[in-house]
Amino acid sequence: MALDFTLPPDILELRDRVRRFITEEVRPAEEGCETRDDFRRVIIDLRAKARAEGLWCPHMPTDWGGMGLGQVAMATVSAECGRSQIGSFVLNCQAPDEGNMHTLLMFGDDEQKERYLRPLVEGTTRSCFAMTEPEVAGSDPTGIQTCAVEDGDDWVINGHKWFISGARGARFAILIARTDPEADPPQARNTAFIVDTDNPGWKVVRDIETMSGHHNHCEILIEDCRVPGSAILGERGGGHKLGQARLAGGRLAHCMRWIGQAEQVLDMMVERSQTRELHGGVLADKQAVQWMISHSALEIYQGKLMTLHSAYLLQNDLPFRQEISMTKYHVANALWRILDRAIQVHGALGYSSDSPLERMMRQARSARLVDGADEVHLSQMHRFVV
Repeated sequence: MALDFTLPPDILELRDRVRRFITEEVRPAEEGCETRDDFRRVIIDLRAKARAEGLWCPHMPTDWGGMGLGQVAMATVSAECGRSQIGSFVLNCQAPDEGNMHTLLMFGDDEQKERYLRPLVEGTTRSCFAMTEPEVAGSDPTGIQTCAVEDGDDWVINGHKWFISGARGARFAILIARTDPEADPPQARNTAFIVDTDNPGWKVVRDIETMSGHHNHCEILIEDCRVPGSAILGERGGGHKLGQARLAGGRLAHCMRWIGQAEQVLDMMVERSQTRELHGGVLADKQAVQWMISHSALEIYQGKLMTLHSAYLLQNDLPFRQEISMTKYHVANALWRILDRAIQVHGALGYSSDSPLERMMRQARSARLVDGADEVHLSQMHRFVV
């Protein structure tokens, strides 16, 4: 069978369009932002431009107002978005909303789609996905303690969630709760619910401060949160299946954006090496620096091939779990190493907050934890090898 590693002309043309938009519109605008309100105003302004450019909601079907892109095309678009802080927000393909749009499209009924999916696609509302809990390991959803109990036609939910990204400002949450504690297999114990965040039983405790500051990763208390039976998303006992379907694409979307970020960092490393003079030459003349740049380019190349192959498998409904685990593990670790090399090449400047590298490195540490810790993915790979 022939192997073809070229991208179709329409995807190459789309990549160039997105790259121009990010380079000429998004990055210059975000450079003047200092506060969250600054970023919000810029995003709103740029979203109008993205719509005018035909670059809105690339991951959603055309009959829902999106661009109807497959996974391979989205890999290309997301990598370009990753070259800026707000690129994915401007195109309305940011986490966690991107994953929630896919989830509602796959599992929602007609009423749920109109009430919750439509505003997400239109960009008039935000959402979050509430699964992780502080009391149990996030890598084992069968241990979720948040419980939902039937009360007539309603369900009453009680529990504790944390690191719920985008919770502040979200209009609704897709929440995973235990409904059938005795179910066998254990994967059938959980159910997904749509919970409006103005429900009196939904309480945002705090925005958890991390080593990279506050980024709207919130702790949530769910206390006697009453929702109707129609709030179930998908089927009762189908929360695990729904979560796994959502996370596969979510892991890959993270990798796509991390690739774009790594490319941006490599560009900075190259520029610094070519302009920083010492000992009668520039850093680019030093073999140690050449090797750091070469190793970084190599890891980006590997990550791109892995990401595109995983996207191909998803797009064509082929087995993908091992490949996505490999990709997520490799790209998350490569991003960390490339940032470390870039800081080294920049010296004191890279370590200081005068450069974006120190902020990027603090944020990148979470990549080895989100959507499955490194060790979980390594174990997943092992199961396919032995």
